[in-house]
Amino acid sequence: DELARWQVILSACWQKFDNAVQAADGKSLRKGPRGGGRDLSKIIQHVQEVNAAYVSSLGGKLKAVREDSPQQAFERMRDAILTALTASVNGEIPAVGPRGGLRWTPRYFVRRLAWHELDHAWEIEDRIET
Repeated sequence: DELARWQVILSACWQKFDNAVQAADGKSLRKGPRGGGRDLSKIIQHVQEVNAAYVSSLGGKLKAVREDSPQQAFERMRDAILTALTASVNGEIPAVGPRGGLRWTPRYFVRRLAWHELDHAWEIEDRIET
């Protein structure tokens, strides 16, 4: 039951992020208070890189593949996330990595991933210039 709940939570966060990206497509993002801030493509790249690091912290792996689109990259990554989460919940991934480091618990993984996706979705929404 908990795994199914986590999958629903992650799916909702991903949908929110995708909606924010779609809403910002072709629009400028307002700069930060000191004139900085990432553009949309850099935010997307950052989210992908962090997701890959988070999957690794759980004990999952991503295959290096060239995608035709950013959406295909997200779909592949999200499949890998759900696969690693399921494996971790089912005890198929050891709690300790090969070098002795503790891996993230599934609950912590979902909390961090959900927060990160939503944080950047809201950042995009807040910075869209109207």
